[in-house]
Amino acid sequence: QVQLVESGGGLVQAGGSLRLSCAASGRSFSAYVMGWFRQAPGKEREFVSAISRSGVGTYYTDSVKGRFTVSRDNARNTVYLQMNSLQPEDTAVYYCAADSTITPWAAGSRAAGSYDYWGQGTQVTVSS
Repeated sequence: QVQLVESGGGLVQAGGSLRLSCAASGRSFSAYVMGWFRQAPGKEREFVSAISRSGVGTYYTDSVKGRFTVSRDNARNTVYLQMNSLQPEDTAVYYCAADSTITPWAAGSRAAGSYDYWGQGTQVTVSS
């Protein structure tokens, strides 16, 4: 099992940046594909990005390509989401997720139901 704790959310003006962190505890962090999802009020949870076990492979939803960068440090059991050029539509609770069975980047890689472990979420609010 793995426990996930996100941090780094906050309030930022449009065009600003934030870096989210997700610290994992438990065994074998490098065995997990890590994902980032977000959920805005009244909307379903949506895929944002994922990173392969080694960190070499990354995957983004179209709306964040070129603005967000996912990375991981397996020595620190941490995954990051650098978010630049933030827009009001990026406002949401951001969650990190982990799964040991996902095949990058099969269709299930962006499905919330494919991930077994979730953090509690961190709020990101972008003002216009």
